[in-house]
Amino acid sequence: MDKKTNPDIDPENAIEPTQSHLGEVLDKPIQEDAVFGAIQEGDTNYRDVSWMGTMALMVKTQIGLGVLSMPKVFDTLGIIPGIILLIVIAGMTTWSNWMIGVFKLLHPAVYGIDDVGKMLFGRIGFELFGAMYTLYWIFSGGSALLSISISFNALTDHGTCTAVFVAVAAIIAFIFSSIQTLARISWLAWAGAACIITAVFIVTVAVGIQGYPPPIDGIVFESDYKLFGNPSFIDAMTAVSTISLTYAGTPAFFNIVSEMRDPKYYNRALAICQVLVTVIYIVVGTVVYYYCGSYVASPALGSAGMLIKKVSYGFALPGLCVSAILLLHVSYRHGL
Repeated sequence: MDKKTNPDIDPENAIEPTQSHLGEVLDKPIQEDAVFGAIQEGDTNYRDVSWMGTMALMVKTQIGLGVLSMPKVFDTLGIIPGIILLIVIAGMTTWSNWMIGVFKLLHPAVYGIDDVGKMLFGRIGFELFGAMYTLYWIFSGGSALLSISISFNALTDHGTCTAVFVAVAAIIAFIFSSIQTLARISWLAWAGAACIITAVFIVTVAVGIQGYPPPIDGIVFESDYKLFGNPSFIDAMTAVSTISLTYAGTPAFFNIVSEMRDPKYYNRALAICQVLVTVIYIVVGTVVYYYCGSYVASPALGSAGMLIKKVSYGFALPGLCVSAILLLHVSYRHGL
Protein backbone atom coordinates (compact mmCIF):
# COMPACT_ATOMS: atom_id res chain seq x y z
CA MET A 1 0.00 0.00 0.00
CA ASP A 2 1.23 3.45 -0.87
CA LYS A 3 1.82 5.31 2.37
CA LYS A 4 0.89 8.61 0.68
CA THR A 5 -2.62 7.39 -0.13
CA ASN A 6 -3.31 5.79 3.27
CA PRO A 7 -5.11 8.34 5.52
CA ASP A 8 -4.08 6.44 8.66
CA ILE A 9 -0.36 6.91 8.02
CA ASP A 10 1.53 10.10 8.62
CA PRO A 11 3.71 10.61 5.52
CA GLU A 12 6.41 12.25 7.64
CA ASN A 13 6.83 9.29 10.04
CA ALA A 14 5.65 6.35 8.00
CA ILE A 15 7.24 2.97 8.66
CA GLU A 16 8.30 1.13 5.56
CA PRO A 17 7.53 -2.61 5.59
CA THR A 18 10.52 -4.92 5.41
CA GLN A 19 10.76 -8.40 3.91
CA SER A 20 11.96 -11.17 6.25
CA HIS A 21 14.05 -14.11 5.10
CA LEU A 22 10.88 -16.28 5.27
CA GLY A 23 8.96 -13.97 2.97
CA GLU A 24 6.45 -12.44 5.35
CA VAL A 25 6.08 -8.67 5.58
CA LEU A 26 7.09 -7.22 8.95
CA ASP A 27 7.16 -3.74 10.41
CA LYS A 28 10.41 -1.87 10.43
CA PRO A 29 12.65 -3.29 13.22
CA ILE A 30 12.80 -1.40 16.50
CA GLN A 31 16.60 -1.59 16.36
CA GLU A 32 19.26 -2.43 13.80
CA ASP A 33 22.58 -3.88 14.91
CA ALA A 34 25.65 -4.78 12.88
CA VAL A 35 26.12 -7.97 14.91
CA PHE A 36 22.62 -9.17 15.78
CA GLY A 37 20.80 -7.76 12.76
CA ALA A 38 17.23 -6.49 12.88
CA ILE A 39 15.57 -6.71 16.28
CA GLN A 40 11.79 -6.90 15.89
CA GLU A 41 9.15 -6.14 18.48
CA GLY A 42 8.96 -9.16 20.82
CA ASP A 43 12.35 -10.55 19.77
CA THR A 44 15.16 -11.21 22.22
CA ASN A 45 17.06 -7.94 22.55
CA TYR A 46 20.76 -8.69 22.89
CA ARG A 47 21.60 -4.97 23.05
CA ASP A 48 20.09 -4.35 26.47
CA VAL A 49 22.93 -4.12 29.03
CA SER A 50 22.93 -0.81 30.93
CA TRP A 51 26.20 0.89 31.80
CA MET A 52 25.80 -0.16 35.43
CA GLY A 53 25.14 -3.73 34.35
CA THR A 54 28.25 -3.44 32.18
CA MET A 55 30.27 -2.37 35.20
CA ALA A 56 28.99 -5.35 37.21
CA LEU A 57 29.87 -7.79 34.41
CA MET A 58 33.36 -6.27 34.08
CA VAL A 59 34.01 -6.46 37.84
CA LYS A 60 32.79 -10.05 37.98
CA THR A 61 35.04 -11.18 35.13
CA GLN A 62 38.01 -9.63 36.96
CA ILE A 63 37.39 -10.41 40.63
CA GLY A 64 37.37 -13.95 41.98
CA LEU A 65 39.17 -15.68 44.79
CA GLY A 66 42.34 -14.93 42.82
CA VAL A 67 42.38 -11.63 44.72
CA LEU A 68 43.64 -13.64 47.70
CA SER A 69 46.75 -14.59 45.75
CA MET A 70 47.95 -11.01 46.27
CA PRO A 71 49.52 -11.74 49.70
CA LYS A 72 51.72 -14.41 48.08
CA VAL A 73 52.68 -11.96 45.34
CA PHE A 74 53.68 -9.38 47.96
CA ASP A 75 55.61 -12.06 49.86
CA THR A 76 57.62 -12.73 46.72
CA LEU A 77 58.20 -9.15 45.60
CA GLY A 78 57.77 -7.18 48.82
CA ILE A 79 54.90 -4.83 49.55
CA ILE A 80 56.27 -1.74 47.78
CA PRO A 81 57.44 -3.40 44.52
CA GLY A 82 54.27 -5.50 44.55
CA ILE A 83 52.00 -2.45 44.70
CA ILE A 84 54.03 -0.65 42.01
CA LEU A 85 53.84 -3.66 39.68
CA LEU A 86 50.14 -4.07 40.39
CA ILE A 87 49.45 -0.45 39.41
CA VAL A 88 51.58 -0.78 36.25
CA ILE A 89 49.72 -3.90 35.09
CA ALA A 90 46.40 -2.24 36.01
CA GLY A 91 47.36 0.70 33.78
CA MET A 92 48.35 -1.60 30.90
CA THR A 93 45.13 -3.61 31.06
CA THR A 94 43.06 -0.44 31.41
CA TRP A 95 44.57 0.86 28.16
CA SER A 96 43.86 -2.49 26.48
CA ASN A 97 40.28 -2.45 27.72
CA TRP A 98 39.84 1.13 26.54
CA MET A 99 41.09 0.17 23.07
CA ILE A 100 38.42 -2.53 22.92
CA GLY A 101 35.77 0.19 23.25
CA VAL A 102 37.46 2.33 20.60
CA PHE A 103 37.77 -0.64 18.25
CA LYS A 104 34.11 -1.57 18.73
CA LEU A 105 32.93 1.95 17.87
CA LEU A 106 35.07 1.93 14.72
CA HIS A 107 34.02 -1.60 13.73
CA PRO A 108 30.43 -2.18 14.90
CA ALA A 109 30.24 -5.62 13.26
CA VAL A 110 32.83 -7.05 15.68
CA TYR A 111 31.30 -9.14 18.46
CA GLY A 112 34.30 -11.05 19.82
CA ILE A 113 38.01 -11.53 19.43
CA ASP A 114 37.40 -14.12 16.70
CA ASP A 115 35.97 -11.35 14.53
CA VAL A 116 39.17 -9.38 15.14
CA GLY A 117 41.13 -12.42 13.98
CA LYS A 118 39.03 -12.53 10.81
CA MET A 119 39.79 -8.88 10.07
CA LEU A 120 43.52 -9.51 10.52
CA PHE A 121 44.03 -12.96 8.98
CA GLY A 122 40.82 -13.96 7.25
CA ARG A 123 39.03 -17.26 7.87
CA ILE A 124 42.10 -18.85 9.46
CA GLY A 125 42.37 -16.01 11.97
CA PHE A 126 38.64 -16.30 12.74
CA GLU A 127 38.87 -20.02 13.54
CA LEU A 128 42.18 -19.77 15.40
CA PHE A 129 41.26 -16.79 17.57
CA GLY A 130 37.81 -18.26 18.22
CA ALA A 131 39.25 -21.62 19.30
CA MET A 132 41.79 -19.97 21.61
CA TYR A 133 39.13 -17.71 23.11
CA THR A 134 36.72 -20.56 23.75
CA LEU A 135 39.38 -22.80 25.28
CA TYR A 136 40.61 -19.95 27.47
CA TRP A 137 37.18 -19.43 28.99
CA ILE A 138 36.46 -23.15 29.28
CA PHE A 139 39.65 -23.58 31.30
CA SER A 140 38.82 -20.49 33.36
CA GLY A 141 35.33 -21.87 33.94
CA GLY A 142 36.87 -25.18 35.01
CA SER A 143 38.95 -23.30 37.57
CA ALA A 144 35.74 -21.72 38.88
CA LEU A 145 34.14 -25.18 39.17
CA LEU A 146 37.13 -26.36 41.21
CA SER A 147 36.82 -23.31 43.48
CA ILE A 148 33.15 -24.12 44.03
CA SER A 149 34.05 -27.68 45.04
CA ILE A 150 36.67 -26.36 47.49
CA SER A 151 34.01 -24.07 48.96
CA PHE A 152 31.59 -26.99 49.41
CA ASN A 153 34.37 -29.04 51.01
CA ALA A 154 35.18 -26.25 53.46
CA LEU A 155 31.53 -25.78 54.43
CA THR A 156 30.88 -29.51 54.91
CA ASP A 157 34.24 -30.42 56.50
CA HIS A 158 35.02 -32.56 53.44
CA GLY A 159 31.93 -34.69 54.01
CA THR A 160 31.65 -35.68 50.33
CA CYS A 161 34.04 -36.59 47.54
CA THR A 162 35.40 -33.55 45.67
CA ALA A 163 34.35 -35.09 42.35
CA VAL A 164 30.70 -35.03 43.50
CA PHE A 165 30.96 -31.34 44.37
CA VAL A 166 32.53 -30.60 40.99
CA ALA A 167 29.60 -32.39 39.33
CA VAL A 168 27.13 -30.31 41.36
CA ALA A 169 28.98 -27.12 40.36
CA ALA A 170 28.94 -28.20 36.70
CA ILE A 171 25.17 -28.77 36.79
CA ILE A 172 24.57 -25.33 38.32
CA ALA A 173 26.83 -23.65 35.75
CA PHE A 174 25.27 -25.58 32.85
CA ILE A 175 21.73 -24.57 33.78
CA PHE A 176 22.37 -20.87 34.32
CA SER A 177 25.07 -20.28 31.69
CA SER A 178 22.40 -21.08 29.09
CA ILE A 179 20.67 -17.78 29.92
CA GLN A 180 20.35 -16.15 26.53
CA THR A 181 21.76 -12.64 27.00
CA LEU A 182 24.30 -10.83 29.14
CA ALA A 183 21.58 -8.35 30.15
CA ARG A 184 19.80 -11.18 31.94
CA ILE A 185 23.02 -12.30 33.59
CA SER A 186 24.00 -8.80 34.75
CA TRP A 187 21.82 -8.99 37.86
CA LEU A 188 23.64 -12.23 38.76
CA ALA A 189 26.93 -10.39 38.23
CA TRP A 190 25.88 -7.76 40.79
CA ALA A 191 25.10 -10.45 43.36
CA GLY A 192 28.23 -12.44 42.55
CA ALA A 193 30.58 -9.47 42.78
CA ALA A 194 29.02 -8.39 46.08
CA CYS A 195 29.44 -11.90 47.53
CA ILE A 196 33.09 -12.23 46.52
CA ILE A 197 34.00 -8.75 47.74
CA THR A 198 32.20 -9.37 51.05
CA ALA A 199 34.02 -12.70 51.52
CA VAL A 200 37.50 -11.28 50.96
CA PHE A 201 36.85 -8.27 53.18
CA ILE A 202 35.58 -10.54 55.97
CA VAL A 203 38.94 -12.30 55.89
CA THR A 204 40.83 -9.01 55.61
CA VAL A 205 39.08 -7.43 58.59
CA ALA A 206 39.32 -10.62 60.65
CA VAL A 207 43.06 -10.91 59.99
CA GLY A 208 43.53 -7.29 61.06
CA ILE A 209 41.59 -7.87 64.27
CA GLN A 210 43.43 -11.12 64.96
CA GLY A 211 46.75 -9.37 64.42
CA TYR A 212 48.91 -12.41 63.76
CA PRO A 213 49.34 -15.25 61.22
CA PRO A 214 47.16 -18.37 61.40
CA PRO A 215 48.56 -20.70 64.12
CA ILE A 216 50.40 -23.79 62.91
CA ASP A 217 49.96 -26.82 65.19
CA GLY A 218 48.81 -24.43 67.89
CA ILE A 219 51.94 -22.28 67.64
CA VAL A 220 51.51 -18.56 66.89
CA PHE A 221 54.26 -16.95 64.83
CA GLU A 222 55.24 -13.32 64.25
CA SER A 223 54.44 -11.86 60.87
CA ASP A 224 57.55 -11.76 58.65
CA TYR A 225 56.29 -9.28 56.06
CA LYS A 226 58.86 -7.57 53.81
CA LEU A 227 58.75 -4.14 52.22
CA PHE A 228 61.21 -5.26 49.53
CA GLY A 229 61.74 -8.85 48.44
CA ASN A 230 64.67 -10.54 46.76
CA PRO A 231 63.05 -13.11 44.45
CA SER A 232 64.69 -15.32 41.87
CA PHE A 233 63.84 -14.68 38.23
CA ILE A 234 61.39 -17.58 38.14
CA ASP A 235 59.62 -16.46 41.32
CA ALA A 236 59.42 -12.88 40.06
CA MET A 237 57.91 -13.99 36.73
CA THR A 238 55.43 -16.18 38.59
CA ALA A 239 54.34 -13.13 40.60
CA VAL A 240 53.98 -11.06 37.42
CA SER A 241 51.91 -13.83 35.83
CA THR A 242 49.68 -14.01 38.92
CA ILE A 243 48.92 -10.28 38.79
CA SER A 244 48.30 -10.46 35.04
CA LEU A 245 45.81 -13.29 35.52
CA THR A 246 43.88 -11.30 38.12
CA TYR A 247 43.16 -8.77 35.34
CA ALA A 248 42.51 -11.43 32.72
CA GLY A 249 38.82 -10.64 32.18
CA THR A 250 39.80 -8.40 29.26
CA PRO A 251 38.87 -10.83 26.41
CA ALA A 252 35.22 -10.86 27.57
CA PHE A 253 34.99 -7.08 27.26
CA PHE A 254 34.42 -7.44 23.49
CA ASN A 255 31.24 -9.40 24.21
CA ILE A 256 30.16 -7.02 26.96
CA VAL A 257 30.48 -3.82 24.91
CA SER A 258 28.72 -5.53 21.99
CA GLU A 259 25.63 -6.09 24.14
CA MET A 260 25.58 -2.63 25.72
CA ARG A 261 22.43 -0.60 25.23
CA ASP A 262 24.55 2.51 24.67
CA PRO A 263 28.27 1.81 24.01
CA LYS A 264 29.19 5.47 24.52
CA TYR A 265 29.03 4.79 28.29
CA TYR A 266 31.58 1.98 28.02
CA ASN A 267 34.47 4.14 29.27
CA ARG A 268 32.51 5.21 32.34
CA ALA A 269 31.85 1.59 33.33
CA LEU A 270 35.46 0.65 32.53
CA ALA A 271 36.97 3.42 34.69
CA ILE A 272 34.86 2.51 37.72
CA CYS A 273 35.62 -1.18 37.27
CA GLN A 274 39.39 -0.79 37.00
CA VAL A 275 39.66 1.64 39.92
CA LEU A 276 37.46 -0.52 42.15
CA VAL A 277 39.28 -3.75 41.29
CA THR A 278 42.74 -2.22 41.76
CA VAL A 279 41.85 -0.67 45.13
CA ILE A 280 40.45 -3.99 46.37
CA TYR A 281 43.58 -5.85 45.26
CA ILE A 282 45.89 -3.39 47.00
CA VAL A 283 43.89 -3.22 50.24
CA VAL A 284 43.34 -6.97 50.56
CA GLY A 285 46.88 -7.89 49.53
CA THR A 286 48.54 -5.34 51.80
CA VAL A 287 46.46 -5.95 54.94
CA VAL A 288 46.49 -9.75 54.75
CA TYR A 289 50.20 -9.90 53.97
CA TYR A 290 51.12 -7.33 56.65
CA TYR A 291 49.48 -9.40 59.38
CA CYS A 292 50.19 -12.90 58.05
CA GLY A 293 53.47 -12.59 56.14
CA SER A 294 54.64 -15.81 54.52
CA TYR A 295 52.39 -17.78 56.90
CA VAL A 296 49.26 -16.79 54.97
CA ALA A 297 47.02 -19.83 54.59
CA SER A 298 46.36 -21.46 51.24
CA PRO A 299 43.58 -20.91 50.28
CA ALA A 300 43.90 -17.53 51.97
CA LEU A 301 40.30 -17.61 53.25
CA GLY A 302 41.63 -19.77 56.09
CA SER A 303 44.06 -17.12 57.29
CA ALA A 304 41.86 -16.07 60.24
CA GLY A 305 40.85 -19.45 61.61
CA MET A 306 38.24 -22.11 60.86
CA LEU A 307 35.16 -20.10 61.86
CA ILE A 308 36.04 -17.16 59.59
CA LYS A 309 36.98 -19.63 56.86
CA LYS A 310 33.49 -21.15 56.92
CA VAL A 311 31.79 -17.76 57.06
CA SER A 312 33.84 -16.35 54.19
CA TYR A 313 33.34 -19.44 52.02
CA GLY A 314 29.61 -19.22 52.72
CA PHE A 315 29.59 -15.68 51.33
CA ALA A 316 31.95 -16.57 48.47
CA LEU A 317 29.99 -19.61 47.23
CA PRO A 318 27.26 -17.69 45.32
CA GLY A 319 29.94 -15.44 43.80
CA LEU A 320 31.95 -18.46 42.65
CA CYS A 321 28.83 -19.92 41.06
CA VAL A 322 28.26 -16.67 39.18
CA SER A 323 31.90 -16.73 38.01
CA ALA A 324 31.41 -20.18 36.50
CA ILE A 325 28.10 -19.14 34.92
CA LEU A 326 29.54 -15.99 33.33
CA LEU A 327 32.77 -17.59 32.11
CA LEU A 328 31.00 -20.57 30.57
CA HIS A 329 28.31 -18.32 29.06
CA VAL A 330 30.80 -16.35 26.98
CA SER A 331 32.55 -19.53 25.79
CA TYR A 332 29.18 -21.10 24.95
CA ARG A 333 28.14 -18.06 22.92
CA HIS A 334 31.31 -18.33 20.83
CA GLY A 335 30.76 -22.02 20.33
CA LEU A 336 27.41 -21.41 18.60
